[in-house]
Amino acid sequence: MTTAFPPSETRAVFCLCVAEVLTMVGVFAFPALLPGFVAEWSLSNTEAGWISGVVFAGYTVAVPILTTLTDRVDAKRVYVFGALVAALSGLGFAVAAEGFWSALAWRALAGIGLAGTYMPGLKALVDRVSGSGQARWISYYTASFSLGTSGSFLITGWVAEAFGWPAAFALSGLAAALAAVLVLAMLVPARPQAPAVKSNPFDFGPVLRNRAAMGYVLGYATHVWELFGARSWMVAFLVWVLASQPGAAGPSPTTVATISALLAMLASMVGADLAVRFDRRRVCALSMLASAALALALGFTGGLPYGVVAGLVLLHATLVQIDSAALTTGAVQMADPARRGATIAIHSLLGFGAGFVGPLAFGMVLDMAGGGSSSLAWGLAFASLGVVAALGPLALRLR
Repeated sequence: MTTAFPPSETRAVFCLCVAEVLTMVGVFAFPALLPGFVAEWSLSNTEAGWISGVVFAGYTVAVPILTTLTDRVDAKRVYVFGALVAALSGLGFAVAAEGFWSALAWRALAGIGLAGTYMPGLKALVDRVSGSGQARWISYYTASFSLGTSGSFLITGWVAEAFGWPAAFALSGLAAALAAVLVLAMLVPARPQAPAVKSNPFDFGPVLRNRAAMGYVLGYATHVWELFGARSWMVAFLVWVLASQPGAAGPSPTTVATISALLAMLASMVGADLAVRFDRRRVCALSMLASAALALALGFTGGLPYGVVAGLVLLHATLVQIDSAALTTGAVQMADPARRGATIAIHSLLGFGAGFVGPLAFGMVLDMAGGGSSSLAWGLAFASLGVVAALGPLALRLR
C-alpha cells in the first residue's frame, strides 16, 4: 500500500534537498582541484591536508551554536544565514585566495557556512515532517549530501578546466546564494518544539548522558573521519596512480570522484532502508567493518592497473556510505524531542571534528611515510582511515 505524504511535507523535503545540493558545490572544491593547488602554491601534503580539513574545523567551531539555536528559533532563519556565509566564502576565495594562509581563512569560513546549512537543514526538515515517513525523509536529505559532493567534484572540475579555478569558486558562491533565495521563497515557517521546563539550550549534559543517542554520535564520528579523509585525498591518490602508469586509460580522477559520490548517495539510501527493515546497529556495524577492511588495503593497490584501482576506490566510497543516513537517523530518533537541535549539534560537532582531523592526519601520515610518490606512504595513509573506522562498532554498543 502506498503512503500519501502531505504536499507541505513533500515541498519542504524537496526544497531542503535542492538547497543542500546547491550549498555543497563549494565544499569539496579544494580537494577536487588539490593537485593543481599543490603545484601552483608549492604546498606540502600536510599544508594541503590543513586546507582540505579546515572546512570541518570551521564547521566544528560554529555548529554547536548554530544548530542548538534551532531549538529556540526556526531553523529556516539559521539556514539562510549559513547559505549567505557559504556564498561569501566561495566568492572571497575566488578573488582573494593566493596561498596557504589566505586559502585557510576562506575555507574556514566555508565551514561556518556548512555549519549553518547542513544540520540546521535537517532540523528544519524534522520540524516540518512527522509520522512513519520521517525516517525515509531524513535518509533522502542525508543522501543529498553525497549528491552535493558529486556536484562539487564534477562542477568545480569542469569549470576550473574551462575557465580556471577562480571561476569554479565564484560559481560555488552564486549557487549558495541561490539556495538562500530558494529557502526563503519555498519553506513555510515552523516553530521548534519548546522544552516542557525552561532550561539553558547550551547545556549539553543531558545529551551527553543519553547513551542510546551517543552511541550513534560516536559511531558517526568514526564514519566521518574515514569518509572525509578518503574524499579529500582520492583525487590526489588517483592522479599519482595515473601518473605512475604512462599510457593508462580510464576515467579522470575527478570523474571517478563524481561517480563515487553518486554511488555513495545510493548506498546511503539503501543503508537507511536496511536499517528500518533490520537491526539498525547491526547494519551500521557491518558497513563499518567492510569499509575499514578495504581502507586497510586500498592504498597498497597503487601498482595495480589504473582501472582496477579506480574500481576499488568506487567500492570503498560505496561501502563507507551505507551507514551514513542510518547513523544520523538513529541519533535523531534516540534524542529527546525538546533537545533534538542540541543532539544534532553534538552529532555534528564530533562528526565533523573528526572530518577535520581525518584529512589532516592522512596528509601527515603521507608526509612522514615518504610523501606522495611513495606507494608505502599511500598504503599507510589509507590504512590510518581503516583503523579509525574499525572503532565504530564499539561505539554502537552504547545503549
